[in-house]
Amino acid sequence: MFKLSEIKELIKLVDTTTVQELEIENEGSRLLIRKPNKTESVVVTHAPAVHPNSYITAPSIAAPAQVQSVPTQEASVPEAVDPSVGLHKITSPMVGTFYSASAPGAAPFVGIGDRVSEKTTVCIVEAMKLMNPIEAEVKGEIVDVLVENGQLVEYGQTLFLVKPE
Repeated sequence: MFKLSEIKELIKLVDTTTVQELEIENEGSRLLIRKPNKTESVVVTHAPAVHPNSYITAPSIAAPAQVQSVPTQEASVPEAVDPSVGLHKITSPMVGTFYSASAPGAAPFVGIGDRVSEKTTVCIVEAMKLMNPIEAEVKGEIVDVLVENGQLVEYGQTLFLVKPE
């Protein structure tokens, strides 16, 4: 069971970082802290003590005051084209540590230019001492690796770009 002081501390931690969601399981209890997006409202639900799952949504941070912009006479500049348009993004399903290989000194699972199928393991994300293999989920070619081995990654962070077939 989680102590209220621990939950408050975790909410403050999530609220002051760019982490959008944190899920922790401990001795049969489960805690999920998720920042609402701008269209969601804050909802707090607490299950009875016999139920092992409790959900608490972190309060949103108030948006800064809107600054009214005044249009200026500038030459129109074409917008930059996003280079990832048309590419599949392989994202981290959790907060953890990114590992490009199965063991220190081993060859990476994939690199730029490698072909992958839907079930190809592309990396491992370690969370709470558990090694979680991440699959490509699409058939194609690895175009870019966006994180370094051993780097901490966040929930939803893009790890790889794949050109789908």
